[in-house]
Amino acid sequence: MELDNLPAGNADIVGTIEKELRYISGIIKQKGREILSNYKITPPQFVALQWLFEDGDMTIGELSNKMYLACSTTTDLIDRMERNLLVERVKDTNDRRVVRIHLLDEGKRIINEVINKRQIYLEEILKNFSSEEIQLLSSSLVKLHQEMR
Repeated sequence: MELDNLPAGNADIVGTIEKELRYISGIIKQKGREILSNYKITPPQFVALQWLFEDGDMTIGELSNKMYLACSTTTDLIDRMERNLLVERVKDTNDRRVVRIHLLDEGKRIINEVINKRQIYLEEILKNFSSEEIQLLSSSLVKLHQEMR
């Protein structure tokens, strides 16, 4: 790992950043589960709904890759979501052999509500931050995400 651009003696800051990101990730995951407890979906179903909401219709294989799950596990997940009228399977218009998973209105409603509640939670946390701190945090997180891709 290249740490040449860090001032001498500050290399341990990377350890601090990693630890804080890990803790933040855990808190976000826990808060997300608390919010989801008010809905009839599981955390993996929420993740699937998010991918479909953000990227549009996709095959089971594509969704499996994004979620790092076996196709059989994703198929079971989609079966349950289809029974709950969150998604539907539709034949691809260009190739009838291909079946795509399509997000239904109820799935969109849940995603919108849950994301809104997560954003309200984050707004509450950020109340003690100045607008400059919020802008710096936002731009730093965007840059970190871009570098990780």
